[in-house]
Amino acid sequence: MLDVRRLRLLCDLSRLGTIAAVAQAHTYTPSAVSQQLSILEREAGVPLLERTGRRVTLTAAGWTAVEHAETVLAALEQTTAALAAAATGLTGPLRIGAFPTAVRTLLPGALVALGERHPGLELMVTELDPVEVPAALRDRRLDVGLLNDYDIVPVKPDPAVDSVSLLDETVFVAVPSSARTTNARKTRGTDPLRDVREAAWILASPGTLCHTATLQVCRAAGFTPRARHHADDFATVLALVAAGLGVSLVPQLAAAQPPVGVRLIPLPTRRRTRIAYRKGAATHPAIAAFAAAIDAATVDFLSR
Repeated sequence: MLDVRRLRLLCDLSRLGTIAAVAQAHTYTPSAVSQQLSILEREAGVPLLERTGRRVTLTAAGWTAVEHAETVLAALEQTTAALAAAATGLTGPLRIGAFPTAVRTLLPGALVALGERHPGLELMVTELDPVEVPAALRDRRLDVGLLNDYDIVPVKPDPAVDSVSLLDETVFVAVPSSARTTNARKTRGTDPLRDVREAAWILASPGTLCHTATLQVCRAAGFTPRARHHADDFATVLALVAAGLGVSLVPQLAAAQPPVGVRLIPLPTRRRTRIAYRKGAATHPAIAAFAAAIDAATVDFLSR
């Protein structure tokens, strides 16, 4: 019989690439992970790993095991969800991960409503960049989280994660009100970024989804943005724009109440936000309750 915990380690190795990374994710030692994977190979009766020096790769049988293990792990999540549905009332921790803009705009209303309806839930929020959410769900540091991507930079789905659409936003280029830009009516159908090609840009930190999306949007328009400042909080970004210190891309949630001195020019680019959870967990009562609450909070926020 294959051990589920060891199968999870194999899945993590397929995703993270090294035994050291798997050990760090689980707070194990690398030797402990290697030992567990060796036991799994003996259980399977076929080589799952190929070792070349210090490098470890999965064999064809290893990849087959990972594919079926993902199905097994999803079935366990479905079992957990079914048992939770049989219980009376929702209790215990619900660990939620979300990006800063959503934490500031959507989560407060959702958490208040969820707490009133299900006082037995212990709601715990962690602020995370969307790129970190799938790993946090896999590692069980989160139960549910908010993912987003941009239509111009789609994110490859994680095989261990399911999601449902929450919000589709307009993306704006935020410019100082004093900046000279061509009248939007006269430029309909032309490049809305043409007046900011030579501007100083405020970019998110390298490696974040927002940074990658800005680079891609600008490159698609035929230029590379000239980075002057780096900031990840959109309130900070808009304050810098209002001060005339640069321009930046800002999604609709962050641009709901721009400060005086900022003008927003809509772009055809869209940011798409989804509610994510481990595969098989969609019917868990706490996950379903959160999804309903955040959906209602989103509708309420956008209707203001």
